[in-house]
Amino acid sequence: MTKQNNTPIFPFTAIVGQEEMKLALELNVIDPKIGGVMIMGDRGTGKSTTIRAIADLLPEIEVIKDDPFNRHPAEENEGKIETEFIKIPMIDLPLGATEDRVCGTIDIEKALTEGVKAFEPGLLAKANRGILYVDEVNLLDDHLVDILLDSAASGWNTVEREGISVRHPAQFVLVGSGNPEEGELRPQLLDRFGMHAEIRTVKDPDLRVKIVEERTLFDLNPHAWVDKYKDQQDCLKQKIIDAQKLLDKIEMPYDFRVKISQVCSELDVDGLRGDIVTNRAAKAYTAFHGGTAVSIKDIEKIIVLCLRHRLRKDPLESIDSGYKVKKLFDEIFDID
Repeated sequence: MTKQNNTPIFPFTAIVGQEEMKLALELNVIDPKIGGVMIMGDRGTGKSTTIRAIADLLPEIEVIKDDPFNRHPAEENEGKIETEFIKIPMIDLPLGATEDRVCGTIDIEKALTEGVKAFEPGLLAKANRGILYVDEVNLLDDHLVDILLDSAASGWNTVEREGISVRHPAQFVLVGSGNPEEGELRPQLLDRFGMHAEIRTVKDPDLRVKIVEERTLFDLNPHAWVDKYKDQQDCLKQKIIDAQKLLDKIEMPYDFRVKISQVCSELDVDGLRGDIVTNRAAKAYTAFHGGTAVSIKDIEKIIVLCLRHRLRKDPLESIDSGYKVKKLFDEIFDID
């Protein structure tokens, strides 16, 4: 049985421009271990539309029927279980959400009187095996951002109340967006996001007209507009599935790995997260384009996305546009 969602979503392949944001989302879907993406840009640049569109593009997943954690049938060992297919969950985290709403709550009274762990799942449970989207993440309480990042990194959420502990799977791609005018995330939190995409308002008048026309036509007849892009959507969906299957077979020359670490070292990037994410993203990009071995061009396409947000040491300093990363990459990889 498949759950149907009848409300059409603007097709991902119909989105004009914003290539950096689209690429970051595609690569995180291919390899969720990249660690999510932070999307910073002006208001009204299609951040939410694009993020919802990538979720709609993803293949359905098989889950245990009525399971609050969307677990795969293989995770349940007790007897015969009923399964169903659902669209990959796309969960919005509202700005005013409390910790209980995010993590879930334990009914202490029920636990003590009836001797059962009465756990009410939160948004992290619903987001398992899906995408968790936090708009205006830069306005979210730092403590909550910490919880989200910890769960995204470990794949688990633990709730503890009065000596009672509940742990459940919480594997998701964390996508944050925000407007830099309203403040940046602290560098320590920003560094935890795998990639950082910057988007700007389109300046070209012809392109602006095209974007407005596409949106207007979609609003007039959403179903017809979705049908128009069906072949392109199916093609991209298959490309993502093929890349996921190919990912483990991708090889990267040792020399390239050393040079990536040299770039990170000379940029004074703290820790090794930058090295790891750049390696992962380069392999995902190679797989996305059907290759088997990472090339210098593949690394060039993703390295700014992976490192630009890791250079900032002072919270008041603005994020480098990527010029420093690109300049050093060209020097170390000997690009003319």
